[in-house]
Amino acid sequence: MTPERAGSRERRPTARRFKGATLVIASHNPGKVKEIRDLLGPLVDHVASAAELGLPEPEESGESFRANAEHKARSAARAAGLPALADDSGLVVPTLGGAPGVHSARWAGPKRDFARAMARVEQALKDQADRRAHFVCALALAWPDGHCETFEGRVHGTLVWPPRGGEGFGYDPIFLPNGHKRTFGEMAPSAKHAISHRAEAVRRLLAACFDNRDGRAKSS
Repeated sequence: MTPERAGSRERRPTARRFKGATLVIASHNPGKVKEIRDLLGPLVDHVASAAELGLPEPEESGESFRANAEHKARSAARAAGLPALADDSGLVVPTLGGAPGVHSARWAGPKRDFARAMARVEQALKDQADRRAHFVCALALAWPDGHCETFEGRVHGTLVWPPRGGEGFGYDPIFLPNGHKRTFGEMAPSAKHAISHRAEAVRRLLAACFDNRDGRAKSS
């Protein structure tokens, strides 16, 4: 299944191109950093995470995934003096009024205990027939001068219980994407990358801002 596209406005012909050799991934989440590194492939010579550079984690005070991603990307780009890519993503459950949404990481507590977070979602859904959910990913690429290009991806599915699989991270073990029999937690990384919200956002980013080694824009 192809994830729902976020809108044609993000395919801007005037988007700034990434021309550097080093890109900072503005995240301290090792699972997220690895996934973004894998999705970028050979298009960036060197990728460094915010944790590896000792950059602080800015407070995520925005009211949308886009606002949080742009804030994190600009903060890292200014601090490192290099282009920075930030992701803000989360699980949206309509029956819960959109929660956990932009607070998805906070539901896991200060120790990033996503077993606790998944149990909290299940408890909130108790006796609810509607278990539809979707993941949202906003990716923001910022430069030290403050310029920012932002892209979004989504994938829709339902929530299952108990959690299934040990792959992925976060809420992956309880998310069953539409049209599939395996949760994100049961999928091999290559299978998840083909359909995930983050993969869709990265495809949009690459098409707009990156070149292949032969100089042609990478297609999605």
